[in-house]
Amino acid sequence: MQNEMIERPAARYGRQRLSPGRRRLIVVLLTALVLVAGVAIAAIAYSRLGTAEVEGEIGGYRVLDDATVEVTLSVTREDPAQPVVCIVRGRAYDGDEVGRREVLIAPSNESTVQVTAVVKTSKPPVVGDVYGCGTDVPAYLETSD
Repeated sequence: MQNEMIERPAARYGRQRLSPGRRRLIVVLLTALVLVAGVAIAAIAYSRLGTAEVEGEIGGYRVLDDATVEVTLSVTREDPAQPVVCIVRGRAYDGDEVGRREVLIAPSNESTVQVTAVVKTSKPPVVGDVYGCGTDVPAYLETSD
């Protein structure tokens, strides 16, 4: 005798289970769907977060006094002819941001430039850092030639 499923009345015996072949097919299809969704999410995340047009990195900082920190940053951009903006900040001992400044990085011939900016703070700073850089330069920072 072969392994056949016998039709039984659902009212008395309940709903019949899926055959092992059908269950295996459903598992394979769901696994494939999850893999495709994972690859799609990874591709979207990489395209949005993976390649930065501009990158700012802290080169150093120097506390000048109880209300001022000097921040030196290295800025690397894909297109050196494009102006970019970086946000530098001063932080207090407790980690709070106590000062912030936007810095215009003018077009250059070099893809990486080093810039120094002075940040005024509301409390004594202990460190200066780079918050981030971007290509969306506000109109009030643009220089007129």
